Amino acid sequence: MNDSYLCRKKLREDIIQHIEAQKSKASFLYLIKSKTETFTETLFATLFDKSVDVNEYMHILELEFKSLADLVCERKFDPCRERWTEYMQQLPDVLNQLNKDANFILENDPAAQSIEEVYLAYPGFYAIAIYRLSHLLLKFDLPLVPRLMTESAHAKTGTDINPAAKIGVPFFVDHATGVVIGETSDIHDSVKIYQGVTLGALSVDKNMKNIKRHPTIESNVTIYANATILGGKTIIGKNSTIGGNVWITQSVPENSMVTHQASIKIQEKTN
Repeated sequence: MNDSYLCRKKLREDIIQHIEAQKSKASFLYLIKSKTETFTETLFATLFDKSVDVNEYMHILELEFKSLADLVCERKFDPCRERWTEYMQQLPDVLNQLNKDANFILENDPAAQSIEEVYLAYPGFYAIAIYRLSHLLLKFDLPLVPRLMTESAHAKTGTDINPAAKIGVPFFVDHATGVVIGETSDIHDSVKIYQGVTLGALSVDKNMKNIKRHPTIESNVTIYANATILGGKTIIGKNSTIGGNVWITQSVPENSMVTHQASIKIQEKTN
């Protein structure tokens, strides 16, 4: 063998060793992601697809839940896989909430022709469903799984809802694309949000981890497209309407109408 071949072989071995060492720091990461995406789809189908056998799918869900738990659970005693029964028992309550969400969409969107259309064709409903199912998982000590569930919905719908956010029932996200709802957002009942809305933080600092950084939206509020509402102390009072493209960093009283007026000038072309 010539020296050039031996050098290339040594270089290849060094690179492989380096990659393997780095991968060991993120053990099973992509396996967790793929298994979470499968679990998420199985959950949604079990609750909303009339063609599936619920008994069969509940068995599949149990196996998928326990497989995930074995990968991510940090408990040495009382392992997370044993929490499946407790999680399963709360699924009817979540389904009841989601049916209220779906009916709220049907009642408020003239384009919605049936409840089946809401289940199948509304990305906002899918994002809400996965949010509620992942939010329930937060108390079961499955690191990464709730966040990966909502990120799966984010990739499909363009709607980014942190699983730790608090969202009342019913809730409506119309058109969905570009909506961002931060971790400490607190949304009360009967709120409607349109595309491009951001409920965010005024600033980003790791020291703010345990501080409320995102706004509170009280009941019966409507927020139109591309509105941005920032800050943990910002409260949008109940029964208010927030117009499109507004930028809000302070609280709004109950029964308010907030609008943004842009200057638009239209001129006829001259030849």
